[in-house]
Amino acid sequence: MPHALTHDDVQAAAERIAGQVRPVAVAPLDLGAPGTSSPGRVHAALEFAQFTGSFKARGAANFIAAHREAGTLPEAGVTIASGGNAGLACAWAARAHGVRATVFLPATAPAVKVERLRRYGAEVRLTGSEYAEALAACETYAAESGALASHAYDHRFIAAGAGTLVAEIRAQLPSLDTLVVATGGGGLFAGVATAARHHGLRTVSAEPEGSRALHAALAAGGPVDVPVDSVAADSLGARRAGQLAYAAAQYDSTRSVLVTDDALTAARHTLWAEHRFAVEHGAATALAALTDPSPGHGYPPAPGETVCVVLCGANTDPATLTR
Repeated sequence: MPHALTHDDVQAAAERIAGQVRPVAVAPLDLGAPGTSSPGRVHAALEFAQFTGSFKARGAANFIAAHREAGTLPEAGVTIASGGNAGLACAWAARAHGVRATVFLPATAPAVKVERLRRYGAEVRLTGSEYAEALAACETYAAESGALASHAYDHRFIAAGAGTLVAEIRAQLPSLDTLVVATGGGGLFAGVATAARHHGLRTVSAEPEGSRALHAALAAGGPVDVPVDSVAADSLGARRAGQLAYAAAQYDSTRSVLVTDDALTAARHTLWAEHRFAVEHGAATALAALTDPSPGHGYPPAPGETVCVVLCGANTDPATLTR
């Protein structure tokens, strides 16, 4: 088995970030038609209400705190290539610790994201027209400046921070059997699956059909590059699953399922129309695992099974919620 995260990593992360992040709220979900009961007992972990609008604040806070604890935070600060949730979380955590952050984005990045990063105090550098060019510039900058490079998902501190969700959910749902998470590169899945396994819980990884990095890794016997073509690609668009996610997927307490774009779009609409939860497409992918009617897709809970769907991000355009 490839190098795996441990529950000790998650416990250490929980101690480091205590008081720095918002404890997750858990709410029941009614997935049935009016007058009918939901399949199993389904709840949602409202992690989209986390600082920066996504679960990634947990990993970023742990990453900065762990390096500060170890005395390995350089004068040049931290750097990351990301115009999405990981970049926002890194900039937010750096500001909270008084650390300089330099974030690389493609020049085509939406102005609203650039503005938000700057509000967090980050130095934003626009480079090239694609993420790969921004990443290359970030790597060059780290090598030349001595800045500490952060990873969006495949890093022990990042994934362990995400795993701190599990203890908070269990405290509110003692009867919990299964956690469902959306998977892109797999940091959330790796952290949650590691903590869940320690407590005897199942973890289900949900991915869009058109962005199936972890599902493909399991089929190939290791991480491989995959094409990305999904409405959720802005947050679940990793072309290759991380090693930590692949290692966690070897546990017999995990499952990997796919959902269609139609199903995740419908789930996102339902979350808004029925529950007033405004989430991004990637977050709705987790709920779609329970509602996708397509044969061979999703995860049907057993009768009486207590399931918690992690709604992991809210960085979305509200104007698209009703379309």
